[in-house]
Amino acid sequence: MSNRARMSGDALRFALLPLAGRVALVSEFLIAANGKITGWSGQADYMAGHGMHFVTPLLAAALAIEVVGSFMIIVGFYARSAAAVMAAYLAIVSVALHDFWNRAGGDPTQFFKNLGMIGGLLLLAAYGPGHWAVKPDR
Repeated sequence: MSNRARMSGDALRFALLPLAGRVALVSEFLIAANGKITGWSGQADYMAGHGMHFVTPLLAAALAIEVVGSFMIIVGFYARSAAAVMAAYLAIVSVALHDFWNRAGGDPTQFFKNLGMIGGLLLLAAYGPGHWAVKPDR
């Protein structure tokens, strides 16, 4: 393999694919953030329906984590740290709000989708954002 081909393969493996993965990984968070912005009261009612207290500050914190964390991951600015925070946040949300085991006829889909996202976030926290990052915090 020539050096040029190797460099091209490395750019794909260590730059483009990690960037595409970061964008795909946070897409659900951006959709969720939009849902909080456009449907604040519905989100608040959902949380209250799950027995949560201090809904307004918790919902505001969730929105901030989703927006700021997503931005940090996409651009690669302290992406490892952002991924670790978002993994912890998503684990808490999954247990508190997607507890299908406590609900008659509960749907495990959201919980296990979140579990997969937590896995991706943990991989990002462990291995970093790749070469195309503002601050790769290696």
